[in-house]
Amino acid sequence: MSDEFAEQVAGIGSLAEPARQALYLYVASRPDAVGRDEAAAAVDLPRHTAKFHLDRLVEEGLLEVEFRRLTGRTGPGAGRPSKLYRRSGRHFGVSLPERRYDLAGDVLAEAIDRAVRDDVPVAAAVREAASARGRGLAAAGEPATAGDPLARTSEVLARYGYEPRDTGGAVCLANCPFDRLASEHTALVCGMNLALIGGVIEGLGATSVAAELDPAPGRCCVRLAGSEAPAVAG
Repeated sequence: MSDEFAEQVAGIGSLAEPARQALYLYVASRPDAVGRDEAAAAVDLPRHTAKFHLDRLVEEGLLEVEFRRLTGRTGPGAGRPSKLYRRSGRHFGVSLPERRYDLAGDVLAEAIDRAVRDDVPVAAAVREAASARGRGLAAAGEPATAGDPLARTSEVLARYGYEPRDTGGAVCLANCPFDRLASEHTALVCGMNLALIGGVIEGLGATSVAAELDPAPGRCCVRLAGSEAPAVAG
């Protein structure tokens, strides 16, 4: 499970507490940030209980805080600014098995923009954008720690929901992060996926790892294997 996935689960899971959920829904429904007293009164909670839950929602990234004087007065005697809560702009979404439609959307948007701007074929633009994004994924976050190039590649792909499984000299990717898109637009999305994984391999300098299309029901269309040949990027 990736750190990002765990954070998303923790954030959404915090809403399982009924009082916390009620406070979140109230704050999210308001056009402006609200104070603790208003939120507590709206959901019929004691002020100290409301404060505890509101601050927990801030910790989980579901709410944000701002400080402002509600009276509009300034200068000496105006009092301390009030602590106000508003819905966070952070996106939360959890799916099981893990899906990364946000990643696919970013790649496809970049590709379409390039295709329109530079008058290049869409399929070629998708492969180029996916390969570049794969190199970026390889460089993002904590460096992969495994010594073996195949294991190092698997370590990075695991962060993005691929669920690598060592099958003895090869790696099967048990989950497709783009499953629904791949089932409806197979050639485009599987080509994008192959280029993305090829970009990860290139970014890691794992030249002994080869990525190849090996589609089968219920898993990713790409298979990894140790090889002396350069990695396939699409």
